[in-house]
Amino acid sequence: MEAKVILNPYSNRWRAEKRWPQAEALLQEAGVDFSLDVSQYHGHAVELAREAALAGHSPIIAAGGDGTIGEVVNGIAQARGENSLGVLGIMPLGTANDLVCNLGLPLDLAEASAVIAAGKTRTLDVCKAGERYFVNNSAMGLEPYITVIQQEIKLLKGIPRYLMAAIKGIIRNPAWQAKVQWDDGSYEGPLTLISVGNAPRTGGLFFMAPAADPADGKLTFVLAYKKSSMKLLALLPKTMTPEGKFVNASGVQQIHSTHISVELDQPSPAHSDGELFPERVTKLEYSILPGIIQVLSV
Repeated sequence: MEAKVILNPYSNRWRAEKRWPQAEALLQEAGVDFSLDVSQYHGHAVELAREAALAGHSPIIAAGGDGTIGEVVNGIAQARGENSLGVLGIMPLGTANDLVCNLGLPLDLAEASAVIAAGKTRTLDVCKAGERYFVNNSAMGLEPYITVIQQEIKLLKGIPRYLMAAIKGIIRNPAWQAKVQWDDGSYEGPLTLISVGNAPRTGGLFFMAPAADPADGKLTFVLAYKKSSMKLLALLPKTMTPEGKFVNASGVQQIHSTHISVELDQPSPAHSDGELFPERVTKLEYSILPGIIQVLSV
């Protein structure tokens, strides 16, 4: 069966649309037999991926960024259930391309095309936040709060926009009273952020779950609270190191679990793979589906 490419032209502020002719030519040169569907609106890639999966296309290739990958995975899961999602390919046309970097996949489009053509795969876990599936990262609290801010920033683009939004969010220092339960523990008290990782890096810069392994059958999550915005700001450079030095700071803990239940005293924004939930939430259940997707890999 031919591959199906699902292109999100808006990825990286419409740069994906501009780069697609090059990507298309490189896929063809690499010998990939594919047809193309183009997402026309937010959430459309979910519908297109579901239709592609029901039609039997393999692999299904997400051409865009982390949000596009997340939408494609959600569409495949809607079609195929939670036993096996088949094979996913990635053409990295996004801003941060976090999952690509976390998996050590090439950012160069010619190299990415060669990876897709070679057909070698690796097995990954898929996570759930409520009824939404994700493969890289999800969060409540400060992290999606920052995402809201960065969407409002118009003058900066790319990684500088993420960094400026992070600084603004940290200075505002929002906090929630939380009840969190996981496999063998619990926490009740104030929280600034709850970051849940299937892989370490998010936002192009930040290693929010530095010990996360996307194939270990576990969610890796970080809980953090700092009363002072200055103390919280002091953690920012530490989140940018792969070693994840910030998780050793006081008020921060990193935990591995197969299930997480979060309840907050007031609504918080939430996201999965960089895509904000349409509504703020006070409760969210996280779980993991070990090894149910194959990703084309080096």
